[in-house]
Amino acid sequence: LLKVLSHIDSILRSPRAPPLIFRPSKGPVQNYIKEDGQGCGFEHLPLTIEMWADQLIALKDLHSSLRKLSLELLPWNTKEPQDNRESIRVEDLQMIVDAILEELEHKGKNSQTHSLQTLSAIVCHFQKLFDVNSLNGVYPRMNEVYTKLGEMTNAMRNLHELLELDSSAPPTVVVDTVGKLCDIINKNVTEQVQQLLGTQDIHSIINKLEEHECFFPPFQALIQDLLCLLEISNVDDILPAVQNLK
Repeated sequence: LLKVLSHIDSILRSPRAPPLIFRPSKGPVQNYIKEDGQGCGFEHLPLTIEMWADQLIALKDLHSSLRKLSLELLPWNTKEPQDNRESIRVEDLQMIVDAILEELEHKGKNSQTHSLQTLSAIVCHFQKLFDVNSLNGVYPRMNEVYTKLGEMTNAMRNLHELLELDSSAPPTVVVDTVGKLCDIINKNVTEQVQQLLGTQDIHSIINKLEEHECFFPPFQALIQDLLCLLEISNVDDILPAVQNLK
């Protein structure tokens, strides 16, 4: 035990030991006696070792806190933590701190050197895409694009509901569906015209329309003359008026 205490005492007295750790003994009675008979104060050793133990525990807690900070700032760093080791070295803490400082310094340099260039490139790209000639026109055009986008979004949502399409259907599906509906409507209109005119031939339809175009203007003029002559205003009154004249 005396040998161990002497070894600890030599460590505490060494130049590498922090100056506030070693406290010389002030009580001659409490000193242990070495084999050569010279006194050596060991009464300060328990307090020093207790302080070292507390510092080692605090060192482990500090390492855990730095690891959490590192995961927040450097989430891509997948290196396994060393919290489960029996002892934590100051070098471990220094490596984490150096990595965080290096990343912060790198981000700071990039934000200072590239932010203005990036913003300028974004503004120029927006002007090119939306045909804006000056910086003063950027904000009005942004508002216009935002408004148009809202209108188109609402229109697409309404079309999805009217056409009973899934909300995830792309615009191409909406356009194809509308095109099919238009084809169906046009086909129905054509069939109705054919049924109305009593023909299935497009040339016959044209001929009948030409005949009606030749017939109706003179017929309409005749009717107007009869209305004026008989002094009536309703077409249904023409026949009774003519019969009264007989």
